[in-house]
Formats: sequence, C-alpha cells, structure tokens
Amino acid sequence: MKNAISLLVFVVIVIGAGSAIGTLTAPGEWYAALNKPFFNPPNWVFAPVWTVLYLMIAVAGWRVWQQPGHPALFRLWLVQMGLNFLWSPLFFALQMPGIALIVIAAMLVTILLFIKSAWLVDRVSGLLFIPYAAWVGFASALNAAIFFLN
Repeated sequence: MKNAISLLVFVVIVIGAGSAIGTLTAPGEWYAALNKPFFNPPNWVFAPVWTVLYLMIAVAGWRVWQQPGHPALFRLWLVQMGLNFLWSPLFFALQMPGIALIVIAAMLVTILLFIKSAWLVDRVSGLLFIPYAAWVGFASALNAAIFFLN
C-alpha cells in the first residue's frame, strides 16, 4: 500500500505541475505570430503527448527514488524535472526562445545522462525515458528553428 501511495504522489505531482505550467503558459498571440518551421505540429498535439510522457517520467522517478544507494540518479531525475518545468515559462511567458533553447539543450543532455545511468540500476526507468528523450530532441529542433526563423 505504501508503494502505491508513493507512486500516486509522484504521478499527481509530475502531471499536476506539468499541466499547471502548461495551462499558465499556454501559447498565445506572440507564439501564433512567430514564423515556424514546416515540421511544427498543431497545438492540440502537445497536451496528450506531454500527459503520457509525464506519466512515464513520474513512474521512472518513483522507481529510482526507491533504489537504495543511488541518490545521484534521483538527483539527475530532479534536475531534468526542474529544467522541464522551467522551459515553458521561459519560452511562452517570458518570450525568450534563445534562453529556452539553452535550457532544453541542457534538459536533453540530462535526460540522456539519466538513461545511461538508469540503465545500470533500473533498466525499466531508462526505457521509460527513451520516448521522452526522442520528444525533447524533436522539441529542441523545433525551439532552435523558431529561434533562428525569428
């Protein structure tokens, strides 16, 4: 029962915070007016993709939190989470795609380091982060294209 409750706490915090940040920093007129690359997906794609990714991120975080003797791995998880939650306010609310590009690049590196480190400790957590790495790689290219087109 304790494990189920702690998993639920991880899921609620990660999806809740991600959803709140996404709602508070939803793309507005500024974003609509930007020049975007041909591969920019429609806005409706982001919410369902992030919901699934946040669920996977929460499960991975919960799994590594339970691993005794691996605090560095959980710290990597926390760092990528902080960078993740920082990106939307920088990009959408503060309208700083250049700074957001630096943050998302750091997030991608942290995600890849997490996958590499988790692979040795808890392979499931590493696997859960692979779609996340792919999406953040795509989002990094999108952020870079928007920055250079504008």
